[in-house]
Amino acid sequence: MANKKTEKSNEKLVAENRKARHEYEILDTLECGIMLMGSEVKSLREGKVSLAEGYAGLRGTELWLFQVDIAEYKQATLWNHEPKRPRKLLLKKQQLRKFGEKSLEKGFTLAPMKIYFNERGIAKVLLGLGKGKQTHDRRETLKKNEARRDIDRAMKSKGRE
Repeated sequence: MANKKTEKSNEKLVAENRKARHEYEILDTLECGIMLMGSEVKSLREGKVSLAEGYAGLRGTELWLFQVDIAEYKQATLWNHEPKRPRKLLLKKQQLRKFGEKSLEKGFTLAPMKIYFNERGIAKVLLGLGKGKQTHDRRETLKKNEARRDIDRAMKSKGRE
C-alpha cells in the first residue's frame, strides 16, 4: 500500500485506517502536521506504519498522537526511535481549540484516518472526529453498502447486454 496516490494531486499515501470508518461515524476531518524523527520519516517512506490502535488526545495545551506504531528503521541503529512513542501534532490554535474541546466531550474520539506525504514531501495526518457506532448502526451501514454494491453490479451487468 506504500506510495499510493490519493485524491489530491501528488500526495503519496503511506497508511490508511479503514477500520476507523467502520467503528466511528466520522463527523469532521482535520489535516495536521506531525513531529517526527529522521528514522521515523524513513520508516514512513517504506510504508512501515500501523494506525489500527492509534488515537489523538490533548496533553496539556497540545494535541498528541498516541499508539501509532511506526516500525524501527534498521539502518538507524544507535539513533533509532521508539515505535509507539507519543508524537506531537502541529496545527493552528483555532483548530486545536475546536477539535480539542470536541475530543474531550463524552463519546467523541479523534482517530487517525490516514498518513501521507503532501506534494512538498511533508508528512501529514488526517484526523477524523468520530462518534462511536453501536452494533446495530454498524449492521445498518453494512446493509446499505451491500445494497449499493448489488445495485452497481446489476447496472453494470445490464450495460453489458
